[in-house]
Amino acid sequence: MSKRELKLYLKELKKVQLEEQIIDLYERFKEVKIYYDFAFNPQEQKILDAAKAKVYKEYFPNTKRRAKARRSVAQKHIQHFKTIEMNPLLIADFMLYTIEIAQLFCHEKPVTQEAFYKSILKLFRELIVFVIQKGVHHKFIDGILQIKQQSKKQNWPNWFDFEDAFSILDENSEEFRRIKN
Repeated sequence: MSKRELKLYLKELKKVQLEEQIIDLYERFKEVKIYYDFAFNPQEQKILDAAKAKVYKEYFPNTKRRAKARRSVAQKHIQHFKTIEMNPLLIADFMLYTIEIAQLFCHEKPVTQEAFYKSILKLFRELIVFVIQKGVHHKFIDGILQIKQQSKKQNWPNWFDFEDAFSILDENSEEFRRIKN
């Protein structure tokens, strides 16, 4: 069914029938429920705090089990936040937090798997592209710079790739020139 056909179909329905269909969708599909729950009661900070707690627990479990350190846990939250169109500042904050926790973990317990470093670099690049696209890079430039510096300080095998990714930021911006000098 095309969008046009759907519009024609919906115009034919009476208000009560339309309400019934929406309620049916709400009850049947988790995504619809999530959408409406968020649309009418966003509670963005609460959602963000819960996601940060999960990421922290992934790297620093409060039990005796060993840390799994999976970036995929954070990535699922990032995708979800983008889908529900959460505030871009909060999404970028969460991305930055995720990288900082990974670096803290690596500082306390050096990681030998190259995939770990590649994965964090990928998120770092995504963060930079995201903040530039949303026009909020000026609010996160200090945090991004700290991540870049920390990768070099911890002697990550791909620290130079963090340097390259950082150079993506607009070299004409005032913040970038301030940092360079």
